[in-house]
Amino acid sequence: MEPVHYMDSVEFSLITCSPHDEVYSLYGHSALRYHDLHQDTQEDIVFNWGVFNYNKPFFVLRFVFGLTDYELGIADFQPFCKFYQRWGCSVTEQVLNLTTEEKERLKSALADNYRPENRVYRYNYFYDNCSTRPRDMIERCVSGKVIYYPREDFEPSFRRMVSQKTAQYPWATFGNDMLLGVKSDLKTNRKEQEFLPENLLYDFDHAQIKCNDGMLKPLVKERRIAVQSGIQFIEPGFPLTPLACGLILLALSLIVFAFEWKRRKTYKYWDVMLMLLTGLAGCVLFVMIFSQHPTTTLNLQLLLINPVHLFYIPTIWKRRKSRYWQVLVGMVLLFMIGSIFQHFAEGVIFLALCLLIRYWSHVRNEK
Repeated sequence: MEPVHYMDSVEFSLITCSPHDEVYSLYGHSALRYHDLHQDTQEDIVFNWGVFNYNKPFFVLRFVFGLTDYELGIADFQPFCKFYQRWGCSVTEQVLNLTTEEKERLKSALADNYRPENRVYRYNYFYDNCSTRPRDMIERCVSGKVIYYPREDFEPSFRRMVSQKTAQYPWATFGNDMLLGVKSDLKTNRKEQEFLPENLLYDFDHAQIKCNDGMLKPLVKERRIAVQSGIQFIEPGFPLTPLACGLILLALSLIVFAFEWKRRKTYKYWDVMLMLLTGLAGCVLFVMIFSQHPTTTLNLQLLLINPVHLFYIPTIWKRRKSRYWQVLVGMVLLFMIGSIFQHFAEGVIFLALCLLIRYWSHVRNEK
């Protein structure tokens, strides 16, 4: 085994990469750098817990259900930086203030983690990801204890933190808000906030190590910018926002209602279209109850957007007498009450109004 004093020439750093335009990168990235400054070796590699195979069968479906496997990968530091430089991202390095014994312990832990039987792990977006993995490993390898100093009056919810990162991507925000449930609106603590690399970077900057002798020292001894921020180009997405689509749907519902009012009849095609839209989206929310993501299991949007609508389509299509419209009003009222406890996706409220308009039209024309 190499003598411990050999680690004097080694630096370990937390690497934080800013976001770029790809959906998987909107929240940033963290990794660990191992840099041996000894002239004979000059080994410079990055340990990256964000490696995944997007082409793996049912990747998106597995990700939604919290069944995605990521793994620890190793890359040379310079190509790693060039990759993010091409995207216009910054790469920040925080050199850790570790003793030679702590460096040796961290090196051994990384080598053990990289063994084929250990490198794959079950990824969880909020609780076990590329940001929490290096943090936990560093904490385990420090001889004393890492003392953090949480920011005062900073208790954002998971939803708020995620929405801030997708602010320029309204459909990504909409998708998150549709899938995230009431638990994502609760206040978070410092450790939970560190699922985002930029929050971990901030906390490391202000953290200290309490040594076994009681002495305190900064966790980070030096901060460097490995790659400066460049110019990023955001590819144009769908031209309409979720809010605009919701308003268009409401306007169409009002136009249909006006025709129905004038002709004293209801259009079953419009009824079925809205029921299909709400019911099929409800199937997605319903299966999320069984997801491994703890923040998706209790979603109050299910009070309105659920598969129940699909079961009533045959009776509405054949214009049979049905209790659907009474059931619908109950669902809408419960949905409105649920909005007190959970932030709903943008535009969903307009869908609720469209369904209420359908109820009003049927009640009026069936008199």
